[in-house]
Amino acid sequence: MRYYLIAGEASGDLHASNLMAALRELDAEAEFRFFGGDRMRAVGGTLVKHYREMAFMGFIPVLLHLRTILRNMRACEEDIRRYRPDVVILVDYPGFNLKVARFVHTELGIPVHYYISPKVWAWKRYRVKSFRRYVDRMYCILPFEPDFFRKLDYAVDYVGNPSVDSVEAYREGRAVSRADFLRVEGLSDKPILALLAGSRRQEIKDNLPTMLRVASAFPEYQAVIAGAPAIDPAYYRRYMGDSSARIVYDKTYSLLQHSEVALVTSGTATLETALFRVPQVVCYYVMAGRLASFIFHHFFHIPYISLVNLIAGREVVRELFGARFSEANIREELERLTCDIAYRERMLEGYDAVIRRLGAPGASREAARLIVDALRP
Repeated sequence: MRYYLIAGEASGDLHASNLMAALRELDAEAEFRFFGGDRMRAVGGTLVKHYREMAFMGFIPVLLHLRTILRNMRACEEDIRRYRPDVVILVDYPGFNLKVARFVHTELGIPVHYYISPKVWAWKRYRVKSFRRYVDRMYCILPFEPDFFRKLDYAVDYVGNPSVDSVEAYREGRAVSRADFLRVEGLSDKPILALLAGSRRQEIKDNLPTMLRVASAFPEYQAVIAGAPAIDPAYYRRYMGDSSARIVYDKTYSLLQHSEVALVTSGTATLETALFRVPQVVCYYVMAGRLASFIFHHFFHIPYISLVNLIAGREVVRELFGARFSEANIREELERLTCDIAYRERMLEGYDAVIRRLGAPGASREAARLIVDALRP
């Protein structure tokens, strides 16, 4: 069968690549064409456009690049029209993908499957109407999502969480010893403070300088930055000042495996950090912090921003964003994690509860099975 996939950022590239590998196990004749990244390309098929040409975040960047976004969308739609796949598989990235879903469903009549539901439970619940109209099957990766959608009269499948799969696969096949990791990356024997400042340029610009200033107050640790795949070292250096922090690329899991503590922006990285049981501070800069906090508490439908807390249903990790984002607050929380053993252990116990709720590995395989079963006569 012919599969067309669309992933618009680094995490989508990772999860889509795992899904493609699982599809190939079930369908030996699988052909892939996609908007995505290097990990998807490594599985095989035709990369039409790289996600680094598509990853615009926030109202202003989107507005400034609107022509590019619309051009990408038109190119994508016409490419799907020419390719005539058996199914279009969308991976998160809702602003772009929902418009493609409408086109594919109404103009081409091709089945649309959505892997990794957009986070409409946070806000934009109205998008569920678009799912009903244009998406044939929705595969969710967070255990609380089926109940949310059920209340809105939309049936979905929970397939497990692909981050669980990725971490399990790493541990089984690519895990490295601490000594080898330190040697290859040229690191000292000091405990590691991991800095996961996001995968987008704006996130790095906004968060990394503060993270580095906090790290400098803990000289007993060596700060190591997890380099985002699409961001070159020169961009990081713009915001590093005189910091001696090292950057490691394509080794985030090795970094987390050997870290003592981490500063993490919100997103999948908070969950991955929990899966490696690394105590963390969630810190995320937002312009006009007080206003952002007001909007979050009054207009969003969720009590937390981190996946760890949302899955746990309580505060496991401290979230310092909006009005609470400051160098002093981050430093204070990091000090608690490094000095207060009981506090640290409570966080790790919370992680264990999250891990149990996520369930066993196998999200990619289960999603692939459901897709193939739905397509076969």
